[in-house]
Amino acid sequence: MAIFRGLSAFPITPADHNGRVETDALGNLLTRLIDASVQSIGLLGSTGTYAYLSRAERERAIKSAAECTGGDVPLIVGVGALRTDEAVALAKDAARFGADALLLAPVSYTPLTEEEVYQHYRAVAGATELPLCIYNNPGTTHFGFSVALLERLAWATNITAVKMPLPADGDVSADLRRLGDALPDGFLIGYSGDWGSAAAMLSGADAWFSVVGGILPEPAMNLTRVAMAGDADATKRIDARFQPLWDLFKQFGSLRVVYAVANALSLTPAQPPRPILPLDVKDQDRVVTALEGLL
Repeated sequence: MAIFRGLSAFPITPADHNGRVETDALGNLLTRLIDASVQSIGLLGSTGTYAYLSRAERERAIKSAAECTGGDVPLIVGVGALRTDEAVALAKDAARFGADALLLAPVSYTPLTEEEVYQHYRAVAGATELPLCIYNNPGTTHFGFSVALLERLAWATNITAVKMPLPADGDVSADLRRLGDALPDGFLIGYSGDWGSAAAMLSGADAWFSVVGGILPEPAMNLTRVAMAGDADATKRIDARFQPLWDLFKQFGSLRVVYAVANALSLTPAQPPRPILPLDVKDQDRVVTALEGLL
């Protein structure tokens, strides 16, 4: 199974206003991903609003997803939590209920030190035999991984990949070279930040951890194929069709926009968890217009 390679599609987790996961709607979203032949599914990532769900509801989501995929597509499950013991428990839950791999962000309230993050990851990675991907998402967690910390963690048992943010200077090629020089051979490097991921794949990134892939899997797979084949001209043409959507992602945050996409396509009426508010009607219309070049 191609875990942590290619297009890893991150769907929303439809839930009612009480935070109860709507498994039928989740199954419908996952079926679209399976039919599009995505390389993996990232369940309960940031787009999947893991931080807003109870342990019981995360369990419902994992069980439903594992039943839906039937082992045909690798299932990467987010297990981030404030407490190490809770993250360990969530990792064990994920392994027990059908996950193929884990994704861990350093969720915090009190700012964490590098040693605290290192010990946290060692504990969670050692709780199961599943491969674990480091989720470097400073925009959400307010913790950024140094290269030195990534190098330490890359030698830890079961930690095999990192999900990186786009570099601030936009130079993904230089970022990949810097990471590749420091990390051991075979350690996989992928990127999130959909608007820059085409450039990342052209530069040799192993994976695209994609928000849009979780809701528009076929266009995302088209972009992935040409970018990973090194076809710069085709990549530029296809990426240009996404540009109106990328602009909305940057303005409103991808989570709000992807819920609006799901609503516009009548995939689910679910709304983002409060206190996050849906886009207003005017901006929902902009989302519909952005979709016209992709469907």
